[in-house]
Amino acid sequence: MKVFITGGAGFIGTNFIYYWQKKYPQDQIVCVDALTYAGRIENLEDARKSDRFTFYKENICDKEAMERIFEKERPEYVVHFAAESHVDNSIKHPEIFLETNVLGTQVLLEACRKYPVKRFHQISTDEVYGDLPLERKDLFFTEDTPLNPSSPYSASKASADFLVMAYRRTYGLPVSISRCSNNYGPYQHTEKMIPLMITNAKADKALPVYGTGDNVRDWLYVEDHCRAIDLILHGDCEGEIFNIGGHNEISNLELVKYICKQLGKSEDLITFVEDRKGHDKRYAIDPSKIQRILGWEPETDVSAGLMKTIAWYTRGHK
Repeated sequence: MKVFITGGAGFIGTNFIYYWQKKYPQDQIVCVDALTYAGRIENLEDARKSDRFTFYKENICDKEAMERIFEKERPEYVVHFAAESHVDNSIKHPEIFLETNVLGTQVLLEACRKYPVKRFHQISTDEVYGDLPLERKDLFFTEDTPLNPSSPYSASKASADFLVMAYRRTYGLPVSISRCSNNYGPYQHTEKMIPLMITNAKADKALPVYGTGDNVRDWLYVEDHCRAIDLILHGDCEGEIFNIGGHNEISNLELVKYICKQLGKSEDLITFVEDRKGHDKRYAIDPSKIQRILGWEPETDVSAGLMKTIAWYTRGHK
C-alpha cells in the first residue's frame, strides 16, 4: 500500500507516520508538509531513515506541486491532516485558515480526481458541531448532529467536510471523514494547551487559563486516534463519517491542576485570563458508531495518557 499523508511533520501526522511504519513496515509513505511554524522536519528524523518514506516540502494549496507529486507517486490512499488548527490564530487571521483548510483541501480533491485513489480520508474535528451546554451531561455529539461551528477555524473545517462529501456525490470520489475530540501526546506544538501547561509549569511560568476554566473537553490520546484511522482505512468505510472520542471529559481548570500535581508545582502558577471570543463550553463525543462497526475503543485514559505526555516533554522534547 502507498499512503499519501499531508501535514505529516505536524503533531498528529507525525504520530500517525510512526504508528504506520511500525505496524506496516512494508508500506510506502509519501509525506507532504509546508513546514510552517507548526510542522517540524526534526519530528520525522527517524521516519526518514526508511527507504520506504519520501518527503516533499510543499504547500497543499500549490496545485501544480500537488499534481506533480500525485503523477509521480500515484498514491492509493490519502490521509489529509494538513490544516491550520489554532483557534486563537483563526480569530486573528481567519483568511489563512480559509486558504489552507478549504482551498488546500479542494486542491487535493482535484488531484485525487485526476490521479484516482482508493480513498481520500479527511481528518476533521468535533469542533465543527459547535458546543454543548455544561449543565447537560447527557448530551453528546453524534455523526447526525448538525454542524454549527463557532470559530473561523471550525467553520473552515466544516467547509472542508462539506466539500469532501460534495466531491463524493458530484464526482464519485471515494472518501471518508473522521471527527476527533481534543488530541494530546508527543510532538504537539507548545502553543496548544497541554504542552503549554507542561512546559510553563516546568519553568515556573504562569499557567494561563481562559475565563473561569470551567470549559470541558473530551481528551483523546493521539495513538488511540491513529488506531481509529487505521481501522477506517482498512474497513469498508467509503462514504462514512465517524466520531472518535476518548471518553475523557475534564474541565480546563481540573486538567491544569492535575498537571501541577504531577510536576510537583504550586497551583499558584495558575493565572486566569480574559476569555476567548466565542469560547465553546463543552465538547463531548459519542463514538458508538465506530465502536459498533469497527470495534474501536480508546485504550488510554486521561491520567495514563497525561503521564506519558508529561514524561515525553520532561525528557526535553519539543
